[in-house]
Amino acid sequence: MNYKLLVYVFTIMLCIFSLSGINFEKFIKSNRVWETRILVVVLSLVLAYLLTNFIFEFLSVSKLT
Repeated sequence: MNYKLLVYVFTIMLCIFSLSGINFEKFIKSNRVWETRILVVVLSLVLAYLLTNFIFEFLSVSKLT
């Protein structure tokens, strides 16, 4: 099984969970629900991509030493 895909799914769920703790109402105009949801999804995907690449890079570097 492709472990990188599983790590991506796990980190996406982790990022969505962590971003749900941020109050975006202070930053977004009122009555902009869809834009806020899209922002949370995009931020989750970006953070999950960075976190997954960090994890795999860390594992590859730690195997060499």
